[in-house]
Amino acid sequence: MTDGDRGPDVAVTDAPSPKGAPTTARGVRTRAALVAAARTVFERDGFLASRLTDITAEASCSTGTFYTYFVSKEEIFLAVMEAAKDEMLHPGVPHVEASDDPVSVIEASNRGYFEAYARNAKLMMLQEQVATIDADFRQRRLERGEAFARRNAKAISRMQDDGLVDAALDPIMTSRALSGMVGRLAYSSFALGMQWSVDDLVETSTRLWANALGLRYRDDA
Repeated sequence: MTDGDRGPDVAVTDAPSPKGAPTTARGVRTRAALVAAARTVFERDGFLASRLTDITAEASCSTGTFYTYFVSKEEIFLAVMEAAKDEMLHPGVPHVEASDDPVSVIEASNRGYFEAYARNAKLMMLQEQVATIDADFRQRRLERGEAFARRNAKAISRMQDDGLVDAALDPIMTSRALSGMVGRLAYSSFALGMQWSVDDLVETSTRLWANALGLRYRDDA
């Protein structure tokens, strides 16, 4: 179950306020095409080397069209990250029954996260890059991490209520520690190229979650 010090608090730009959401079906399609094009360009060229003209060329639209929906490269990067956020936060974990043991639920959640991270590895690496140079984006990145931690803290709290986990553990601090571990494993494997398999990542992280919480791993005697 999931998600360093950053660089100096220097914003990339003093951009105007974000544009509002499009109000027509055509506008929604055009904006979505720009976001998809921006993701392609950012993943191909990196954030700093990407230009608005590269994005508009990829989307087959004019610069004027871009400015109808976005005010800057920074804003469309935030839109790209927002589009990926739901998949990362709710990655479509394998089905588990409500009656399944907690370790099976943790394992399914870890697997869903690692598989989603693998699909979004280039974008996750860019997230780390931009967070070092843009204070506003760094704050948003911290907020996304907090969303992961709070979701997992609720699960830990439920296990405490059921008498399965030490009640003295602070759910949110425990969640941050264990979620951070899973996040760094994913980053090391898929973004930095350690190349551990998903199965190995799931097995190790689930066993560590179980041991930390005092749960019996399924193949333990």
